[in-house]
Amino acid sequence: MTLDDVNALTPPAFVSEFGGIYEHSPWIAEKAEKERPFSSLSAMEAVFSRIIKQADQNAKHTLVCAHPELGHRAGIDPALSEESAHEQGGAGLDKLTPEEYERFQTLNTAYRAKFDMPFVICVRKAGKAPKTVILEAMNRRLKSSTQDELTEALAQIDTIASLRLRDKVQG
Repeated sequence: MTLDDVNALTPPAFVSEFGGIYEHSPWIAEKAEKERPFSSLSAMEAVFSRIIKQADQNAKHTLVCAHPELGHRAGIDPALSEESAHEQGGAGLDKLTPEEYERFQTLNTAYRAKFDMPFVICVRKAGKAPKTVILEAMNRRLKSSTQDELTEALAQIDTIASLRLRDKVQG
């Protein structure tokens, strides 16, 4: 899809096309749609990002909580979006050994208990050893403060959204 195509979409079609950019949060696309036309893909990304930055703390927390825990197996987590399933699969999180699955579940549980939200990381940026990188990040980030972790989770979500936008729109 070109930027001209994006700018020509009806409001419902825009929300349908971009409502999943931020996991289970079409309200962001609803707000972004009102700021068209976009002059560039970077401008479009900036609008989506600004909407998140300007959201209240409750909306930010809700956005983070809309993301699935990492390492959930396809078919087990009914809330796993197609995009998340594809991204986690690309990082090998859909083919965990029983030991890896247990380790992810232990860290997910500890993280949720401490921060009252799921651990979020852009798995597409995890490099050549994504499972190792993700597990190291989970361990490291468990030492963060709640506010620092919310800030980091939102930054990771912005990166995820940027990649998803670039998958859909030719820049």
